This record gives sequence, C-alpha cells and structure tokens, in this order.
Amino acid sequence: MTINELNKIRDEKADLIKVRRVIAEEGVKLAEKTGYRKQVLVCGGTGCQSSGSKKVLEALEDELKIQGIENEILVVRTGCFGLCSLGPIMIVYPEGTFYAQATPEGVRRVVKEHLKEGNVCKDLLYKETVHEDGSIISLSETNFYKKQKRIALRNCGVIDPENIEEYIGTEGYQGLYKALTSMSQDDVIKEVLDSGIRGRGGAGFPTGRKWMFAKASQGDIKYVACNADEGDPGAFMDRSILEGDPHAIIEAMAIAAYAIGAHQGFVYVRAEYPVAVHRLSVALEQARERGLLGKDIFGTGFDFDIEIRLGAGAFVCGEETALMTSIEGHRGEPRPRPPFPAVKGLFGKPTVLNNVETLANIAQIIRKGAAWYSSMGTEGSKGTKVFALGGKITNVGLVEVPMGTTLREVVEEIGGGIPNGKKFKAAQTGGPSGGCIPAKYIDTPIDYDNLVALGSMMGSGGLIIMDEDTCMVDISKFYLEFTVDESCGKCTPCRVGTKRLLQILDKITSGKGEMEDIDKLEELANHMKSSSLCALGQSAPNPVLSTLKSFRNEYEAHIKDKKCPAGVCKSLLSFEIEKEKCIGCGLCARNCPVSAISKTDYTAPGKKLPAMAIDQSKCIKCGVCMSNCKFGAVIKK
Repeated sequence: MTINELNKIRDEKADLIKVRRVIAEEGVKLAEKTGYRKQVLVCGGTGCQSSGSKKVLEALEDELKIQGIENEILVVRTGCFGLCSLGPIMIVYPEGTFYAQATPEGVRRVVKEHLKEGNVCKDLLYKETVHEDGSIISLSETNFYKKQKRIALRNCGVIDPENIEEYIGTEGYQGLYKALTSMSQDDVIKEVLDSGIRGRGGAGFPTGRKWMFAKASQGDIKYVACNADEGDPGAFMDRSILEGDPHAIIEAMAIAAYAIGAHQGFVYVRAEYPVAVHRLSVALEQARERGLLGKDIFGTGFDFDIEIRLGAGAFVCGEETALMTSIEGHRGEPRPRPPFPAVKGLFGKPTVLNNVETLANIAQIIRKGAAWYSSMGTEGSKGTKVFALGGKITNVGLVEVPMGTTLREVVEEIGGGIPNGKKFKAAQTGGPSGGCIPAKYIDTPIDYDNLVALGSMMGSGGLIIMDEDTCMVDISKFYLEFTVDESCGKCTPCRVGTKRLLQILDKITSGKGEMEDIDKLEELANHMKSSSLCALGQSAPNPVLSTLKSFRNEYEAHIKDKKCPAGVCKSLLSFEIEKEKCIGCGLCARNCPVSAISKTDYTAPGKKLPAMAIDQSKCIKCGVCMSNCKFGAVIKK
C-alpha cells in the first residue's frame, strides 16, 4: 500500500467516523455527506455479547428490512463502549442517543419509531441522558464520560474493529508511515521517551528506555512482543482494546519493531479471550492484504510480521520472562534477571515486550508528538490510565482518565457512587499484586508514585471498590487463594510462602487465630517480597500488608473478639430469630436447606403462632432464613 492509497481510504471514511464523535448540528451535516441518514452502533464486546447483543443485532437488521430502510441506516458492530453494567448497548448517531439494556423487542420499537418515524423512544434510553423536561443529552455529557479522556480507548465503541478501512479513517497507520519515512530509529525512541509514557502492565517502567536498551543490544535478530495475557481478577482493559481496536496494537508493534531493528513480533493472548483472538486474527490478515505487514512496508524496505501465541490461562505468564518461556514452547516459568529481555529475551535474542494498553498509545504519540502526550497527567506519570471499575460501584465498566485524577472523582462521579446508600470503605488496585487504599485517602491523585506510597500499585488497571460490608481479612484471603493456585512453584518463597500465608488467614477467619499470627504474617510477607524469584511472589503479600496497615483492627477483632465486624466470615457468624418479632409463619423453616429451624413454646404478645428458633449446631450459616423473613425477625450477629 502507498501513502496515496492510505490517504484515499482515510478521506473516504473520515466523515463516516466523525459522525460518531460529533453530536448536534455539525453531526447532522456530516451525516448528510455520508449517504446514511443515521448510524446505529451496537456493542460487540464480550460483556455485551454475554448479555445478548447478538440477538439485539439480529433483531435490528431484521426490522430494518421489514421497515424497508436497510439502505438508509448503517449498522456497525463495535467494541466496548465502557459502561458495561448497562449492556447490551446501542447508540444512534448523529443524535448520540444511548439505548441501555437493549432487548430485541425494544430494538424493533426503536427501528419503527425512532429510525423510521423520527420519534426517540425516551423510555428505553439510559435514564441519565433524559432530563426532567424531556430534553436528551448525549452519552459524552453524562457523569460517567464527561471527566474521561479516551486515548487508549479512543476507537473502542466507535469503529468496526473488523474493518481496516474504518481504522484508517481515524488516521490509522499514519503514525507508522511517519516513523518509517521521516524519522530515524533514534527519533522514534526519543519521541516515546520524551512523551513520558510508562508501561501500563504493572511495573511502570519507562517505555522509551526499554526500547532504547533493546536497540543498543547487539544481535542480527530481535523481537517485539505484546503481553495480552491479562489475568488479574476483575481486569478486562487489554481484552477490550484488542476487541475494539486491534489495528492500533498492530501499528504500534510495527513502530516498535522499526525502532529497535526487529522484523518479527508475537502477541501472547490467553485462549479464554476468543473474541479478542478472532478480531486480532482478522486484523492481521487485513493488514497483510494491504501491505501494512509483511515485506517492504510502504516501499521503505522495512519487513515485519506478527504471529499470535495462545496462552492456557496461567497468571504467572503475565510476568515477562515466563511469557517468553511460554512463547518458546516451554512451561511458563519465570527466569532470573538480569539478563533482562531487552538484552536476552525471546529465543535468547533482544526483545521489547509491552502490554496492550501501552501499545494502544504509541501510534498517537508518534502522530501527535511527545509534547501532546506529556501535557496530560502528572510530573512522574504522564498520559491517561484505563481502569476496569468493578465491585461495589454503580457504574461497572471501563474508564480512562488522566493520571492525577483523584480516587473520589472516579468513585463518586464517574462510578456513580456506592449502591444502596452504603459507605465507601476501600479500593483495591493492582489486583493480587496490589493493595487496599482506605477511605481516608479517597482524595489522593491516582498515579504510580502515590499508589506505591500507600502500599498499593497501579498494576494493569483493575480497580475494585469495596463498601462497609466488606471484610478486609476475607479480601486478603481471596487474593491469597488466587496466588496459591497461580504460583508456578519454581521458587520456594512463593510456592511455600503463599500457602503458609493462606493457612494463617484461614486460621484467623475461622476464629482460631492468635495475636502472634499477625506478627507471623508480617514477617513471612516481608521475606517473600525480598526473596521470591518473580513479581508474582514478590507482590503476593501486598494485599495482606496493606490491609494490616490500614485495617489491623479487623484482624484483631477476628482474633480477640472472635467476630467479623463486616459479618462476612461464616465461622464467626450466627443467625438468630428475635422471638418478639417472629409471627411464627414458618417461611424460614420451609426454606432452610438443613432443617435447622423449628417452633418454640413461646408465642409473642399479639401474635397467634409460636415463634421459631434456629438450632446453632445444625445451622450452616447460609443466610436463607434472613433473606426469606419479611418481618426482620432474623438477625445476623
């Protein structure tokens, strides 16, 4: 492909894509130029697919034909819009009207009433986009979106990820052309270095410096690899980028390859991501057909191609040396460092390894310049960060905010606050490798250094919100159960240490803990941090250490008082029936799975039937009795 051919496609598709970014009068004018009255975007990400977006899409296409307007309306299946809790999602442009939790029945109404007759179905819209006076705002004006700055996610929910021409219409592959035709290898590395971008995979190492080391390493063969082995519980940033904008990763890997002198790349992605794997495969084939991968790219003599390697889902393979060992066909286990991958990586050759989110920024940095990117964020953490927002939060989904945005802004404004009027208690960042940030630090600006200072870390971007009903000892136990399962077992500190930490936490949550167990936890955790082979073992104790630092009183309550303050740990709970409130209906007894509830001889004043009581020796503490009682007579202690 020549630059003229690239620009021709860009110009042909530019207005089509702009309609999806520009709302109101300008958007209407753009729509008139494209040949389509309206464009309907349906989320095709994994989240929305799991809630039925395929059936929504089928119903949409069928009804358009029934109404005879299929040639007037462009239907686009996109990647993730971000507001995952409201899926399936459908947006109509140029208005930007946002239909949430779409159903096939609702979509048929939208086609007839909105797309054909011009009457928006307000009752089907996301409620925040409809004001009391009946006026409608676009999704970009809602609390969830208005504070976001979408760089890595700029095309997710905007373009068809299986159509290379739509990517080209967003200036796609212009960064690669610029790098290959007007920049030296050192120029490219300097641009990335000056931008200040740091690795988004967890450690936050400066990306430009990593590229600089790889270029300086001696060797005729070098490699570029992409880490798409996203394994943190609750994290789905990289998956969503691959599903929604796979060409951005391909372009970035080609730029990195040119910068360091590599000609072969690998994307290591877990097999549990079938949608991402499919769309990446389609994108790779399209790029090859257009001459954007393969031999003599843009006629510059530069050769580069990419292969996909599927991972079996081992969390440890997110660690760079374990990932490379797996690509080589061996069991995924970490290797001692040094030598670092930039010197001796894949197949013993210099290798640059970046994660998906890091790469999603690269082409834009090359196109727009380092100064543009470094103008966002904080002094030590430039640009934006994508978070997978989950847990006890109203708006579950993907968010991208400038570095330095406070935790309060993310939780209360973008996230919509804690459901059911509960209080914010803590936020877990960095997944199993991170730590818990207590509520008193809610106004802390989020960046690499601040999170480390609080005993946590940025990690890949999982952000789990916890409310007052969360037991912090139980949270530590949850993450230790995960790391015990995922430890490769190669080094003793991690293999034995994680199991021993879990045993102590089990002991505490079962009511058998002793005060010296807290000292044992801290001592063992610090030994693991200093002696484990890789980051999995070194960071596995972080959830324990951070909760001990901020919520030690909860550990002490489990040990001294034999109580779980949050009412979570079953061994320390009991369910009881308040006889004065019980009307003797027997609903609790009929639903008890172990027949632990029976009538007593006591009838409360004003009641007709004897009160019920729970046999504590039989009770399995499932809570069914409490959920079935309509009179609040069952209490949890």
